[in-house]
Amino acid sequence: MMPQLIINADDFGQAPGICRAVAELHDAGALTSTTLMAGGVAFDEAVSIAKQRPHLGVGCHIVLLDGQPMLPPREVASLLSPDGRSFRPTLGSFVWALAAGKVREDEIEREATAQIRKLQDAGITVTHVDTHKHTHMFPSVLRPVLAAARSCGIYRVRNSFEQPWSLQASQADALRALEVRGLRARFLSRFRRHAQQNHVFAPDGCIGVAATGRVNAPMIEAWMKAMPPGVWEIACHPGYRDSVLASQRTRLQASREEELHGLLAILPRIQTLRPDIELTHFGNIAAQ
Repeated sequence: MMPQLIINADDFGQAPGICRAVAELHDAGALTSTTLMAGGVAFDEAVSIAKQRPHLGVGCHIVLLDGQPMLPPREVASLLSPDGRSFRPTLGSFVWALAAGKVREDEIEREATAQIRKLQDAGITVTHVDTHKHTHMFPSVLRPVLAAARSCGIYRVRNSFEQPWSLQASQADALRALEVRGLRARFLSRFRRHAQQNHVFAPDGCIGVAATGRVNAPMIEAWMKAMPPGVWEIACHPGYRDSVLASQRTRLQASREEELHGLLAILPRIQTLRPDIELTHFGNIAAQ
């Protein structure tokens, strides 16, 4: 089987500069897919860009932390920070609440459904779902996310677990590599089981999780050269650092432009590097 590659830009709609980057990359043949944030300040711009590009796969980037809920706060109280209006601000605080049993799965399902429905109501054919900060790695998030997706007619989800070959090609630092390996060892088998039980397709793995914030052209080229047969997804975060992005609380600022330039430098010539790789998006792959 030849490798099939989905190149997905996360955070579509977060800022105008990210929308601009997604459009440029897709037009250059360097991006096949993106995931749209229902609560992004540039949501309307993102929808317009997507509708003008029918071959761009568009999924829902479900946000359960560091943002605002779609539903009234009283309906998702277990997902909120102490201010009672916004989600918990960090991945650490979210994971701690999960571990303490403070997050209700039914509220995750309702909020995820609301976010997916917002995209669909805007006229987007949602190809798949993933989550901000990969929170659906955890079974107590995965279960309600899959239920929400299925209720909206979506049967494709990101497999956020990075495989050894791409982890090695990413040259991740020792601590980050240990984290990625630990999550894979603990949760990957359960992820696959839940996806299979729900008849939801997931790729064989995600590329770039360990390298978030430091992706560049040499790294992307290393991924292309090392890629084995299977269905793979590059999760990337390209963008232009405009005033909207600069005002937001995210560590992914200047790194977005370096990632954008790296993608533009390597992926339009992928047929020279690896003529056997087929570029695709989730909507082109049959669900299980």
